[in-house]
Amino acid sequence: MSGPGKRSNSRSRVKPSKHLNDEENDDVSLRRRIPNRRPRNDSSIRIFNVDLKIALGLSVVAFFFVLFLIYNLIDHVPQVQIPRVVTPFPAPKLMDLPQFQGGHKESLYWGTFRPHAYLGIRARTPRSLIGGLMWLGVQDGGYSLRHFCQDSDGLSKYGWTDHDGRNYGHQMIVDQEMELATSFLKSKGEDSGYGGDWAVRLDVRNHKSNANDELSRSAHLFFYLADEDGNALTVGEDILGTSENSLLASGSHMDIGNWQLHLKSEDDLEVHYSGFKTPHIHNLSDLVQENLGLQIRKFNRLQLPDSSDDYPSILVFQISAKIPFKVDITLISGTGLESSRVEKRISSLTGTSLTSQLKEKQREFDSKFEKTFNLDNKVDSESIIAGKAAIGNLLGGIGYFFGQSKIALPKDLNLASQDNSILYWPAELYTAVPSRPFFPRGFLWDEGFHQLLIRRWDTRISLDIVGHWLDLMNIDGWIPREQILGAEALSKVPKEFVAQLPSNGNPPTLFLVLRELLHGLKKNKFTAAEGNNISSFLKQAYVRLEAWFQWFNTTQSGKEIGTYYWHGRDQTTTQQLNPQTLSSGFDDYPRASHPSEDERHIDLRCWMLLAADCMHSISELFEEETNFGKEYDTTVKLLSDFEILNQMHYDNAYGAYFDFGNHTEKIRLRWKETIVGHNYPTRELLREVLETPKLKLVPHIGYVSLFPFMGRIIPADSWILEKQLDLISNRSILWTDFGLRSLAKTSSIYMKHNTEHDAPYWRGPIWMNMNYMILSSLYHYSREDGPYKDKAKTIYGDLRGNLIRNVVRNYHKTGFFWEQYDQRNGKGKGARVFTGWTSLVLLIMAEAYP
Repeated sequence: MSGPGKRSNSRSRVKPSKHLNDEENDDVSLRRRIPNRRPRNDSSIRIFNVDLKIALGLSVVAFFFVLFLIYNLIDHVPQVQIPRVVTPFPAPKLMDLPQFQGGHKESLYWGTFRPHAYLGIRARTPRSLIGGLMWLGVQDGGYSLRHFCQDSDGLSKYGWTDHDGRNYGHQMIVDQEMELATSFLKSKGEDSGYGGDWAVRLDVRNHKSNANDELSRSAHLFFYLADEDGNALTVGEDILGTSENSLLASGSHMDIGNWQLHLKSEDDLEVHYSGFKTPHIHNLSDLVQENLGLQIRKFNRLQLPDSSDDYPSILVFQISAKIPFKVDITLISGTGLESSRVEKRISSLTGTSLTSQLKEKQREFDSKFEKTFNLDNKVDSESIIAGKAAIGNLLGGIGYFFGQSKIALPKDLNLASQDNSILYWPAELYTAVPSRPFFPRGFLWDEGFHQLLIRRWDTRISLDIVGHWLDLMNIDGWIPREQILGAEALSKVPKEFVAQLPSNGNPPTLFLVLRELLHGLKKNKFTAAEGNNISSFLKQAYVRLEAWFQWFNTTQSGKEIGTYYWHGRDQTTTQQLNPQTLSSGFDDYPRASHPSEDERHIDLRCWMLLAADCMHSISELFEEETNFGKEYDTTVKLLSDFEILNQMHYDNAYGAYFDFGNHTEKIRLRWKETIVGHNYPTRELLREVLETPKLKLVPHIGYVSLFPFMGRIIPADSWILEKQLDLISNRSILWTDFGLRSLAKTSSIYMKHNTEHDAPYWRGPIWMNMNYMILSSLYHYSREDGPYKDKAKTIYGDLRGNLIRNVVRNYHKTGFFWEQYDQRNGKGKGARVFTGWTSLVLLIMAEAYP
């Protein structure tokens, strides 16, 4: 590895020192004895010979004795072997492909890759310079420090209105009476260091023109820079004179060389600072609050102390001013070179020049948006605004993470660790995230849906993300479903939810985007360069994809050929109404009441069909170099066999496809009194089974029931297709004016809690990812010749309109996209700022389907 990303870890090898004079004297005396031999006594010669032989013999015996001891010691020392679960997959990494090196890698070096922060900048390298923003907001009559995205801050609005995923983004934040617009811009010139320079504009205004409160007439921003390598940062000589000397800080970093951070503003600012020497960046908010609190108590002033630890690795700059005001902050890299032209580069990334560039980038974003999605004749202007926010927030939510996943191991495994877990190898991940405040990390089954949108915007970024995920595969072909990498990511997750179970899978949704790429190659939809990149990617990815497929095919298979079930359900629970199936992604969606090896899950069967079909297509693409095409073709034929599918999963009485397993409907949660501690009575909500379960189809209609429809397995002329269309359009089952329910109103578990504290999740609310998949198949069947073509077309148009209207209405009313939507009134619920798969509404607007 070479270039700026290289990290040398050289070790000096120190040889044992020798006494040169002694060595030379020995050699000289020996050389001198040989030519100057004198007559020697025979007896002395014989004694010398005998002594020498004895010494040599004893030495040989001792040598073999030592070898014997070493061998026996080693033989009896327990051999510590690295478990397979934390052994990387033995194949070339996808991120080592030439297409991800050179200019591409450098172009994505800097970015807003800390999605959990309201504004967080870092490089795509494990030990980066990190930039970020905090500010003092007003809450409960006092000040509260904002830093990481969280609902408790009570912001009226925040999120990217536009973002191109590479060089530019614009975000609007509304906090009580204050509007804060943040803009990000990258620039790469001949004089720049690796990755180029970047600028941030902070534009603060009053949200309401009649704001008279003292708290709302001034603002306190805190911009910080931290070095994860621990390098010391230097404060500018006169940071208060920002109009004359703009230098805030300087330093040096291995990748980018010498750098400088500058601040420019035409407004009257007050600037103060603090410096910290600490390896922990995730608790920076606490350090700043402690400093401010100390200053208030000692001096009754709300400002940082203008002091620093020795050799600080973090510098925080407080920028205070009367609203409105505007601040430009720019990082200039490679300043150590004579030709660096620092002043000119500062000027180009601040003031009017920055204004012009931001306007031009916004025009480019708008132009690319229209060219990519072509919405002008399909939706209204309010929908277009929401659509831009959808793609902007998804791209602005892409993050870079580095760390080690924690893997749970069987409790009977003899490990030194008491918590029966082990760390994965150190790994990096470049990925979109579902939600900046709630889920600011990588989720495997979400990511496939994210890429359906991202790949249309920027194929190179999409391949980069998919490649990072596949490089996380272990030797068995397993990928941890949730990636909690690094201290900042860990700080957002309760300890008990960190460890990943290697027996559990997650829907292989990355095959969704791979299917689209393969289809595009066959239809020549890509440029020659794009096609070459995709082909080389698929060629190198094939061995990993094969291992992934085989992991599912062996570890999640059922008792009968061609059947599968999600492993990991709790067979012993006494508290859950219906044991969760977390690995499926559908969490509390009702399955067989009593988990067992007899289960057959219809959704997993359809995911396996998608995976096998993709693997067959890839093997056909490289048929001269692989011999696995026939195997995948056989699997595709088996899993798409309509007759076998119906025998195993179709219920004629309901006209629906169901799971199969050991099940009874007669189960309830009931309060029971138990005795704990010192005969202390307490009440507990426990599961009560009123009937012996039997092996049968599990009669719950919902998203899972529609997987054969989503997979387009049902022939266009089959009467079963009409049954599916009836289920979808029936208001008493799935249909609402806002989208399709996740579970039918007729289900015995519809909108029921699973435990005392687990509210219904996939038991009624409307989810965008599944509605998109169903809508995609409606679109497909509306264009296929058959007796139900017109019916599918009518349902498609109505459902598409309902989904777009509801999501757009919620966005303009609340300022956010939501995790799910209430099936009764359409209101957003669950996590807000859920700009992951809810962004698929943009593809629905564009009528862009797999």
